[in-house]
Amino acid sequence: MDIKVTKIQTPKEKPDWNNLGFGDYFTDHMFEMDYLGDQGWHNARIIPYGPISMEPSAMVLHYAVEIFEGMKAYYCQDGKIRLFRPFENAKRLNRSGERFCMPAFPENDFVESIIELIKLDESWVPKEEGTSLYIRPFMFSDQCNVGVRLPIQFKFMVILSPVGAYYKEGLNPVSIYVEDEYVRAVKGGTGFTKCGGNYAASLIAQKKAKELGYTQVLWLDGCEHKYIEEVGTMNVMFKINGEIVAPELGGSILPGITRDSALKLLASWGYKVTERRISIDELFEAAKNGSLEEAFGTGTAAVISPIGLLNIHGENLKVGDGNIGPVAQKLYDTLTGIQWGTLPDPFGWTYEVK
Repeated sequence: MDIKVTKIQTPKEKPDWNNLGFGDYFTDHMFEMDYLGDQGWHNARIIPYGPISMEPSAMVLHYAVEIFEGMKAYYCQDGKIRLFRPFENAKRLNRSGERFCMPAFPENDFVESIIELIKLDESWVPKEEGTSLYIRPFMFSDQCNVGVRLPIQFKFMVILSPVGAYYKEGLNPVSIYVEDEYVRAVKGGTGFTKCGGNYAASLIAQKKAKELGYTQVLWLDGCEHKYIEEVGTMNVMFKINGEIVAPELGGSILPGITRDSALKLLASWGYKVTERRISIDELFEAAKNGSLEEAFGTGTAAVISPIGLLNIHGENLKVGDGNIGPVAQKLYDTLTGIQWGTLPDPFGWTYEVK
């Protein structure tokens, strides 16, 4: 790509690297590119971070024509900055876009736009333990139409945010409320995509869980309210009688990149790994009789988040001894070790920025 760069005149003051939170601070610049039906993708540029100018009739505001991705860059001990499986994010963005009748964004351009933006804002990549640079690529239609029709005008953007731990608990186990009233997604819908509507629809259940004292929501399938799907911001896995069980992808679950990485690692370590439908009643019985040895979430934001408590059918059930289990700990140590460059990368997952 021919990327035009306009640098900020007065750089922002950097935040306290030891108190970043998640998604609260943004770097000096952002990437932006336009699409028109008769021109394709054009006008690639990096400009100072700031407001987006668009008309009140923009289709994204009225019909939620938008998708996004989430990924990270890591400052490694050898002084290099690396991404983790960025081309998988590019592929998933395009799978989401296809569902929303959006144009594909070239995978090489996707990665190049991120790399060039990080190079410009390199001083924003935090170096403290447990920190990283969160990357948010997103696409939306800024076409002016108050009418449901196929848009032909889009914008692709990337913004960056230095972050710490996603959950305040860090690597300590979180408590999960099993939602049996509201529905996140159904097969044939948009559950497998990363679109804002999926997350907006989940907020009411998240509010309910928070009021009851739980960190997150575990969603059941939208048809029978019987089978486990995913946690609000993560995929989920369970260790039952020594076997790793992950809810199978069926069109209503986000195909997580961290999920896929964890499954590949677990299989390489010799664990029996099964992707299948698992009912909430099966999980309830396993938690009651002690065969549920571990439960944990996987995702870009938290990497691995152990689950210490599940509220199922109104009953609080402790997972194992309530602490992080050995499998979740090993997954976290291995994935973050690969990401931060302290462990070998046998799968070739990392991608060097500079």
